[in-house]
Amino acid sequence: MRGFPTHSRRSPPRRNLTTACALALLLSGCQSLGTDGLATSDAPADISAPAASAIAGDMVSRLAEQIGPGSATVSLKQDSSPFGQALEAAVRGWGYAVVTDQKTDAAARPVPLAYVVIPFEGEVLARLSTNSVELGRAYTVTTTGAKPVSALSVMKRG
Repeated sequence: MRGFPTHSRRSPPRRNLTTACALALLLSGCQSLGTDGLATSDAPADISAPAASAIAGDMVSRLAEQIGPGSATVSLKQDSSPFGQALEAAVRGWGYAVVTDQKTDAAARPVPLAYVVIPFEGEVLARLSTNSVELGRAYTVTTTGAKPVSALSVMKRG
C-alpha cells in the first residue's frame, strides 16, 4: 500500500514523564507514617557520602527558603546512614539547632523533619517532610556527588 510506512516507529523515551510521575507518587505520601504524621525516615545505606552530602545540602537550602534560615529547632530521628548523617550536618550548617530522639519542652516547639530517599531508574528521588511543607526532587548520582535532574516540588500544608 502506498503512503503507509511498512516499518514501525518507536516513540521517544518518556524519561521526564516517568520521573515526574514517580516524583508525584513519592510526594503523594505512599510511605508508612511515623507517630508525628510524617513519613518514616529512610535512605539506602549504599548511597555514597559525596552524593548524600550534595543531595542533603541542596534539599536543606530549599527547606530554609520555606521555613526561614536558622529560625527553628529541628527534630531529626537519629540515623547512621550516610544520608542521615549528611542531612544532620546540612541542617546544622544552615544554623538550625538539632534535637535527636530526645524530649524538648513544649515551649521550644521543634520542627519534625523526616526524609525519604529512593533509587529509581538510575536516579535518586529525595523528599524532605515537615508538618507544614514537603519538598521533593530527583537527582542523578555521579562519582563526585549528585546533580538535580528535576524541578523542585513544593507542597505546602494548610
